[in-house]
Amino acid sequence: MANVTRPGPFITLEGTEGAGKSTNLAFIEQWLTEQQVPWLVTREPGGTPLGEAIRELLLDQRNTEMTDLTELLLMFAARHQHLEEKIRPALAEGTWVISDRFTDATYAYQGAARGMDQSVIAQLETLVQGALRPDLTLVMDVPVSVGQQRVRARADAGGPATDRFEQERADFFEAVRQAYLTRAAADPKRYAVIDASQSLASVQAQTQAVLETTLKAWQR
Repeated sequence: MANVTRPGPFITLEGTEGAGKSTNLAFIEQWLTEQQVPWLVTREPGGTPLGEAIRELLLDQRNTEMTDLTELLLMFAARHQHLEEKIRPALAEGTWVISDRFTDATYAYQGAARGMDQSVIAQLETLVQGALRPDLTLVMDVPVSVGQQRVRARADAGGPATDRFEQERADFFEAVRQAYLTRAAADPKRYAVIDASQSLASVQAQTQAVLETTLKAWQR
């Protein structure tokens, strides 16, 4: 059994719509279980009862009048609750926390794509998170056209209808994608870009290689 007396690592998954984060999360859960590593998978916005209620507001297509600042503040309100109620306690117990999206998404979606001031986002990040930042961020990268095709195929196959974000134009998601890649290039020690346009086996192999490195470092 892995040593759980030290704080667990905080891992986040990022990417545009249709990047395959859900499929990769399932693979990560299986891999960590096989390694006998305690894990918790969660998501943003959401992760707590209050956060999930905020998520409903943010994704509801009917909320067309929501301002960009309202959206930003709701994201960080849900995040603070998520951190205090779920993420920080789990990390303190030595549990690996894997979150489907975190603050990188805010910089990409509300910052780059919505045009919100990056310095305002940084101030809210410090206010809400203090010094806490992810130890590892996996960026699931696909061309926007590929991601949109996957979202449409999912809806056509009877999956969930597109939400308020998924209905944005292609240039919106191009801005999101470039923001992720720019942030990853600026801090290669924290970020790992996964080519999610490849086969499932290739995506899983890329992910496993990064996880193995993280596990070795954590067990030292």
